[in-house]
Amino acid sequence: MTKFIFVTGGVVSSIGKGIVAASLGRLLKSRDFAVSIIKLDPYINVDPGTMSPFQHGEVYVTDDGAETDLDLGHYERFTDTSMSKLNNVTTGSIYQAVINKERRGDYNGATVQVIPHITNEIKERIHRVARNTHPDVVLVEVGGTVGDIESLPFLEAIRQFRKDVGRTQALYIHVTLIPFIESAHEMKSKPTQHSVNELRSIGIQPDILVCRSDRPLPEGLKEKISNFCDVPAKAVISCQDARSIYEVPLRLEQEGLAERVLELLNLPERTPDLVNWKRLIRCMDQPQQRLVVGLVGKYVQLSDAYISVVEALRHAAIAQDIQVDLAWISAEDVEKRGAAEYLAGLSGLIVPGGFGQRGIDGKIQAIQYAREHNLPFLGLCLGMQCAVIEWGRNVAKLSGGANSTEFDPATPHPVISLLPEQEDVSALGGTLRLGLWACRLAPNSLAQHLYHDSVTLERHRHRYEFNNAYRRQFVDSGYRICGLSLDERLVEMIELPSHPYFIASQFHPEFRSRPNSPHPLFMGLVEAARKHAQSYIAAERIPVAQEE
Repeated sequence: MTKFIFVTGGVVSSIGKGIVAASLGRLLKSRDFAVSIIKLDPYINVDPGTMSPFQHGEVYVTDDGAETDLDLGHYERFTDTSMSKLNNVTTGSIYQAVINKERRGDYNGATVQVIPHITNEIKERIHRVARNTHPDVVLVEVGGTVGDIESLPFLEAIRQFRKDVGRTQALYIHVTLIPFIESAHEMKSKPTQHSVNELRSIGIQPDILVCRSDRPLPEGLKEKISNFCDVPAKAVISCQDARSIYEVPLRLEQEGLAERVLELLNLPERTPDLVNWKRLIRCMDQPQQRLVVGLVGKYVQLSDAYISVVEALRHAAIAQDIQVDLAWISAEDVEKRGAAEYLAGLSGLIVPGGFGQRGIDGKIQAIQYAREHNLPFLGLCLGMQCAVIEWGRNVAKLSGGANSTEFDPATPHPVISLLPEQEDVSALGGTLRLGLWACRLAPNSLAQHLYHDSVTLERHRHRYEFNNAYRRQFVDSGYRICGLSLDERLVEMIELPSHPYFIASQFHPEFRSRPNSPHPLFMGLVEAARKHAQSYIAAERIPVAQEE
């Protein structure tokens, strides 16, 4: 039977429940247990697809086209297991399902209430993952903080869950904060005590406490927390801040988290295989070279808006023993001061996805600079669309200017236009071209060289596409269409054969990158950036040699 682990959080938000859940998933998978992870989000939106990146960060897309919380990206990257629409549950989706059932008469005229109808629907969503994916363990992260009114139905549901399945089939992990008070030179457990008391007041006694802190927990403090929170001292797990999220599984392994979980769930202890994970950390600690790659975006004030891009770049850098530092560049700043102000001296450039007019001209200027100065460039979704617009304006010389109909419906040259199937779509949520689609790669292209294959499967999230009416003009002027949908109707990738590394995709390759399996497009960017840096250094040395 599938076992269930519920991860809650207390004291403050953003405490790291998602990383703890993903790390535990990694530790269980390293012991050859099949794992799936669910995120229960307490907001009323049906999904985060219509939410601003400034509000919610990145919208992560699964193979089946679900727009989900960014924590699902962590789950997939840590466990190397694909998630689906089943793995993200929101208050909005729960209430929507319950109301639809009530309208159909499924409740036989009963008064529909939070208990039992809402809580039963929550429990059913958890069981559905177990039935459909057949994992040994399902981890369930409950979003929000204990004490939040919007989380109460989820907490009540998981309280009931253990009663339904039996004590040895489910356990509770509570992630909490142990602050260090500088003036007292002391770590304080009182916030944790209050958080656990709040959890116990609604009927949940945590089996394990994961204590976040900026330094190790003294053994005496673990004993104190154990006494006040009624948790065995060996189940009080220290989780000190790490330089990288990829160090967290190893630290939790040292603390014995997985051993305690297996003991409580009556699962067999197995020797973990963390050789590759440890190699990953060693490569991060001992890079052979350091590069700076620029990211020109619309939401750079909030790095979580591009978290999968950042992680995919990191995966590729680690694989090549390189440390890549990101230069966060606002597209609006580029508009004001010019691309050279921000891009000169960089080793590479990424222009990621986004929506809306703001900052578009800055992205286009940055792409023009990369094209003209042989700066390695990778465009993602909107980044590819901006690259097409830049070429149409500055190389193809389309009279009157090229643009996307998203930004200028009356443009004389709509090189980017709405997908035909999107023309009658009025709703925003869940209506984009979403999920996994096949892309056929052109023979002898850079794309085919990078993928070592003729077809790839990639995740999409867009409503606008390359306008096929301009294919011939672009190809004749030197562009290469290196990726097409299988029916050849949609342009999925473009590249410039005359450039050291200039490639862009309509899809989001960052969603399929993994720490031990970096994505080919990011691998290619890092390799090209390394070569560009070497040539830049060599060019800078020439005048010095002449003076000598």
